Amino acid sequence: MIRQPAADVIPPTGRSVTDAVHGPAFRWGQLVMGIVCMAMIANLQYGWTLFVNPIADKHGWSRAAIQVAFTIFVLTETWLVPIEGYLVDRFGPRPVVLVGGILCGLGWVLNSFADSLTLLYVAAAVGGVGAGAVYGTCVGNALKWFPDRRGLAAGLTAAGFGAGSALTIIPISAFIKSDGYEAAFLYFGIGQGLIVFVIAWFLQRAPEHAKAAAASSTNVQQSKRDYSPGEVLRQPVFWVMYLMFVMVAAGGLMATAQLGPISKDFKIGDVPVNILGLVLPALTFALAIDRVLNGITRPFFGWVSDQIGREPTMFIAFALEAVGILALYKCGQDPVAFVILTGMVFFAWGEIYSLFPSTCADTFGSKFAASNAGLLYTAKGTASLLVPLSSVLATATGSWHAVFIVGSVMNAAAALMAWFVLRPMRKSLIERAKVGRSMADA
Repeated sequence: MIRQPAADVIPPTGRSVTDAVHGPAFRWGQLVMGIVCMAMIANLQYGWTLFVNPIADKHGWSRAAIQVAFTIFVLTETWLVPIEGYLVDRFGPRPVVLVGGILCGLGWVLNSFADSLTLLYVAAAVGGVGAGAVYGTCVGNALKWFPDRRGLAAGLTAAGFGAGSALTIIPISAFIKSDGYEAAFLYFGIGQGLIVFVIAWFLQRAPEHAKAAAASSTNVQQSKRDYSPGEVLRQPVFWVMYLMFVMVAAGGLMATAQLGPISKDFKIGDVPVNILGLVLPALTFALAIDRVLNGITRPFFGWVSDQIGREPTMFIAFALEAVGILALYKCGQDPVAFVILTGMVFFAWGEIYSLFPSTCADTFGSKFAASNAGLLYTAKGTASLLVPLSSVLATATGSWHAVFIVGSVMNAAAALMAWFVLRPMRKSLIERAKVGRSMADA
């Protein structure tokens, strides 16, 4: 009879408990399948912009009315993730991703038949729920399978969300031109949803004793106690992380979401820029760099945080973002500087989707990792509600000066909070949990 390793057994150096039970390739297979699922749902967010003009041209709806659908999508995709995470923690990843894949496909199929704004909004809500189910499950499952490499695993999974749009943006655009946006919604919706549905059958729940691998980590602070979502909401350290997430997300979005208007006001949007022999208009170049660096930064900074710790990595990344935003305002009138500094801003911003989920799981344990990471992920929705204020601020002040200053200050404040507030608070909570467990064992 083969005995399972005890939950408190530390595996040999270089091997995790999950490797010992399933083989070293098994959990990496789970991670790759999660990344593919993320790539399949990426177009629901990043590919949406390709459909706005064709929809407006056919139905005569205003772009503002059409973009309400996108807002609905973002809110349902983010704010329902805690519920979907709870279902993952209770029933495992398979049923949640199965349903998520069906809803993602159904959302785009409904879009293809939408002949009213009401149906368009319903389709956005359906797709948002599905995308949130897949996103929350894949990130949560990665955190559970890789307690010893959470930063890297969460970063690679989150990177898949951007990579999917990069791989399919040209085919979708070509399909819209050749067959119409309705056919693109229909066939790509069915195809993407079907791939997620099939992969879902192969997803497995990480074994409960996998969290023992975290005990062997010496580079990051990790708790041996599992906190339920209700307990997490009562911990001040959670709200510190939430506030930091909102500050960094909103600060970066305020600068990056307004690149088009900013480049227009700087009068450089259409100026050709030559970097390493590649010549593109400044704004186009900047947006292209967004797709690349926004994907690379997530596993890169996630891996760095596995090596030197979460808070030191946060301090470096958020400080770099603060400097980048300020430099973009000061030097962005030069087309080449605009492109380079935009890349710097995107590179220092996208890592929040790997650093915060991994820090959350380190602090509150693996058992409810999907639920707890989902609670924290709602900060993305909160931050998105603050972004329109940047336009109001720019209009009220007559320039982008205040927007850049606010964005830079919020990132600088988050960097300082990571080191001087979050770090000691997490250490104190983890130490208290350790003492409490020792007393219970005695």
